[in-house]
Amino acid sequence: MTRLNSIIAAFEAGKPAFTAFSKIDRLTAQEMSDAPYDGIVFEMEHNPYDVSALGDALQYMLNRKRIAESGSVAPGVTPLARIPANGAEMNQAFAKQVLDRGVYGVVWPHVATVEQAYNAVASCRYARPKDAPLYEPKGVRGDGPAGAARYWGLPQGEYYAKADVWPLAPQGEILVGLMCESTQAIENLDDILGNVPGIGFILIGEGDLSQELGFARQYEDPVVIDAMRKIVETCHKYKVPVGNPHVNAKNVERLIGEGYKFLMSAPTRSYGVVGQGRELAGY
Repeated sequence: MTRLNSIIAAFEAGKPAFTAFSKIDRLTAQEMSDAPYDGIVFEMEHNPYDVSALGDALQYMLNRKRIAESGSVAPGVTPLARIPANGAEMNQAFAKQVLDRGVYGVVWPHVATVEQAYNAVASCRYARPKDAPLYEPKGVRGDGPAGAARYWGLPQGEYYAKADVWPLAPQGEILVGLMCESTQAIENLDDILGNVPGIGFILIGEGDLSQELGFARQYEDPVVIDAMRKIVETCHKYKVPVGNPHVNAKNVERLIGEGYKFLMSAPTRSYGVVGQGRELAGY
């Protein structure tokens, strides 16, 4: 099976995926369409939530030359979106809106409980009969696939088959990323990963976590490092990829050595940290 989602392809190959946050505008989207990343995350948590702009940016990520040369509709750089709703808001509409534009995954901020994690995964799945395989978490995504199917370059029937969450559905191309960025989330992470299938990766929110611990943006403080270590160990226990949003030339070797799989660096078109990371990861 040819993967449409390059981030999932990296995870399945046992390799880290290299990503970056991106602004939602035409020029940035066009520049990121052939940047050296496996994926980008359109930032809509702290930037304005504008699904019209997101749809426009996604179109500017399409590279017809690359599609023609590769013979595949898989994007060269896989687009995801970070939505503004925190896990505690139990909001489903934000995920539905960005998925219907055509993104291949949703990053949920501040998820701290089993119930919040379940809601996040359920919001990214379509409903299905109760006797269907892989029924839980019960899908609640509204049925409006036309725009996303067109963007993915698939007939609607094929889109339905692939628009499920990985790794719960092996053929799924949608990633559900949960941000772990509080002491409550750390305390509940074992229960979350042990009871909610369909979580694609955990992304550590170093900024918010360090704030709560009393060491604002002091990511190298031993207290912050120890808290992050607990997250990494729990993710490894359940074989769920874990990510870091502040990867740079100084820490990339350590992070790869510690088993981080979703590595976010500052957006760039040069190979820089990404090239260094790929070499360290044995690409």
